[in-house]
Amino acid sequence: MSKPGSSAGAAEISREVLDQFEGYRRELCAYAYRMLGSSFEAEDAVQDAFTRAWKAYDTFEGRSSLRSWLYKITTNVCLDMLDGPQRRARPMDLSGPSSPDTPLPPPQPDYVWVEPIPNALAFGADPAEHATAKDSLRLAFVAAVQHLPATQRAILIMREVLRFSANETADMLLMSPASVNSALQRARATMAKVQPAEAGSYDESDEQQRKLVDGFVRAFEAYDMDSLTALLKQDVELSMPPFELWISGPANVARFMLTTGQQCRGSKLVPLAGANGLPAFGHYKPTEEPGVYTPWSITVLEFEGDQISGLNFFLDTERLFPLFGLAPELRVEEGAGQAG
Repeated sequence: MSKPGSSAGAAEISREVLDQFEGYRRELCAYAYRMLGSSFEAEDAVQDAFTRAWKAYDTFEGRSSLRSWLYKITTNVCLDMLDGPQRRARPMDLSGPSSPDTPLPPPQPDYVWVEPIPNALAFGADPAEHATAKDSLRLAFVAAVQHLPATQRAILIMREVLRFSANETADMLLMSPASVNSALQRARATMAKVQPAEAGSYDESDEQQRKLVDGFVRAFEAYDMDSLTALLKQDVELSMPPFELWISGPANVARFMLTTGQQCRGSKLVPLAGANGLPAFGHYKPTEEPGVYTPWSITVLEFEGDQISGLNFFLDTERLFPLFGLAPELRVEEGAGQAG
């Protein structure tokens, strides 16, 4: 994003402007992700917003903060991208639970699903900001927001998540404050109907939760269904986008793992820095070659209290593994137990 014919001094000023933009990239990406339900579309939206802001910077008069101005532009980009009936969802939003031995249905296109977002794309360096952002990045919250019309979606996120005032929100959306408040009430009413009960968040400093995650890894890699199901909540949900099928309950999860999902036996889980504020893993399954594993899923755990309430296996590894910085192959020396 360079302007031709700029002097050296102007180029230096331009670099300072771009650096200011970059300081807002993560929070804008998190905002666009809540709006769009896709990490990839969120990154595209923010890049488009920066391009528009760069081209229009000479017209920025400072009547609002740079942050508000960038949110206004990013909102316009997202509203343009949402100009259609399609909304992203989770498998649980589309149908009832399946029998654990049901054959897998045909996969649905990637634009159907709410996707995970790496923590590194959504969270800044401030731990306090990280903590407050977690709940609004939960998969269930992002999926619930998709039920709202695009403008209501923006208003709810701006007012309830980002804590912009009604006046600030109205200015960004070229609406009156009264119209913003009216739309917010309608959005809250819809969310009350479609948003599931609050689920617990994950606290990296909580020793019990860390033990729960470690126990899951041990049980899953050993394919010990007794140990695994002991960690699961009674109404635990297992999903596998891009398949619409999902499974509910510990016994059904175990049965699924031992039938349709038996290809996961012998898998390795590579810890990630997290997704949606939750523990996440690069899941590799074994190949016919000893010690060589191939991508299978980005696996994201959800919690409620001291139990696991959600097992999310995102199988679009061709797109998601590069996003999370994962290698296209995992090699493990036999007997060493360490990934290479």
